[in-house]
Order: sequence, then C-alpha cells, then structure tokens
Amino acid sequence: MPPREQLSELLDPATTVLLTVECQQGVVGPDSALPELALEARRSGALANVARLVSAAHADGVQVIHAIAERRPDGRGANRNARLFRAAERLPVQQLSGTTAVRVAAPIEVAEEDLVVRRLHGLSPIQGTDVDPLLRNLGCRTLVVAGVSANVAVPNAVFDAVNRGYTVVVPSDAIAGVPSEYTPAMIRNTLALVATVATTAEVLGCLEGPRRARIRPA
Repeated sequence: MPPREQLSELLDPATTVLLTVECQQGVVGPDSALPELALEARRSGALANVARLVSAAHADGVQVIHAIAERRPDGRGANRNARLFRAAERLPVQQLSGTTAVRVAAPIEVAEEDLVVRRLHGLSPIQGTDVDPLLRNLGCRTLVVAGVSANVAVPNAVFDAVNRGYTVVVPSDAIAGVPSEYTPAMIRNTLALVATVATTAEVLGCLEGPRRARIRPA
C-alpha cells in the first residue's frame, strides 16, 4: 500500500473523480442477470465500500461519475463480436435502456451533482463514451475506479484511463469479480503495475482529512 502522504497528494478533491463501474441493479442488484457476481459484490463488501466512497465523495466535493452498461430493446449498435456479448443476449435479465436494471443499485446513493454516463456498446466505461471529455472538462488528474467486474470492465477502465494520462487509484476492496480468488490475483499481478492500489479506508482517510481540517475548531 502507498504511504499516506503519497496517497493524499494524489487524492486532491479538486482534481479527483470517483468512477463507479456498472454498479447497476441488473448487475449487482437482487434480480441480477449475473447472480454469482452480484452475490460476490455483496458478500465481499465491495458494493458497500463503493457506497461508502460515493458518500464520502459527496461530502468532500469530489465529483462522482456512474458508468452504466445498457442496450436498446432492438439491440441496435450493440457488439456481437465476442462470446460475452452473445451470452448476454440470452440472459433472463436484460440491461435495457429505461428499465430498473440500468438504475444505480442500492446502497449507492446518486446525488444531483453526479454524472451518469450510459454506453450501448463495447467493454469499457471510457473508450468511446463521454467519460474522458467529462474528466478533462472537470480538471481531473486522479481517477478512483470502483465497482464491477474485476474480470472485464474494471481493468478496461483502468487501462483506458492510464492510456489517456490520468493517474488511477484502485480501492482493492471496492471491486469484485468471479471467482472470488480471481480479484486479488488480478489486482496484484495486473492492476498494481499501472495503478495505485489502496484500501477503501485509506482512500476515505485521505478524502475526509481536508474536511476535518476545515471544520476543526480554532
């Protein structure tokens, strides 16, 4: 884990954005299309930790972006060039635009100032979406990536952010994938090579530090 001073320097609220990845009801909710992943996200505490990060971001003036994956009912524009996409078409719960499946899942709270970016194609929350131009307009330098899954969307987001010049922080206990043992191995052997890996508690400590300093009695 990085030294507290180094992490605090990276997590300046003015230049930090929190990106939640596919934390939507149809993915991590009780009626998920991917029940094994939904169960792991809740059992591991990852979803609860995402909610804690979002709450802290709201309190500390850190911009939150929720990245949602969805598809049109007619499937227009959706990828069909990989097994994952073809399998998704046959799932009993579809991530259809405008349905409850593509709403941000509890216990995560969406504030009025949050941005919600929806994509109809691909594997990445960043490539080919509005996320990158939004980050640049927000003056983002550090992107905190949390959510699901550690198998596909989260590493895609991390790689794409790094390729675009952002520094990435990954709260290791705020992402989930399947099987459960895959996530720590992927973090250790892949994400740790390109991102700063910390815990949710460490990230919260850095975000909340400036707020505590502001409200400390004279």
